[in-house]
Amino acid sequence: VLAVPVLFKQALENKEVEEGKSVSLRCELTKADATVVWKKGEATLQASAKYEMKQKGTVAELVIHNSEPEDA
Repeated sequence: VLAVPVLFKQALENKEVEEGKSVSLRCELTKADATVVWKKGEATLQASAKYEMKQKGTVAELVIHNSEPEDA
């Protein structure tokens, strides 16, 4: 049985946000409930007061709270 790879149906888009505000980054996958790992460079992001990860069906979302220039 061949496994079908998970692909992006809708990739991330660049967003601009005012410093100190929250921003939401979303992507859509071809397979529901696929495992999503959010990274900044080589570092894997962990859920915290700053980073909120959500996933519903094929849509994965990362919310960055209290944004700073270093979040670019």
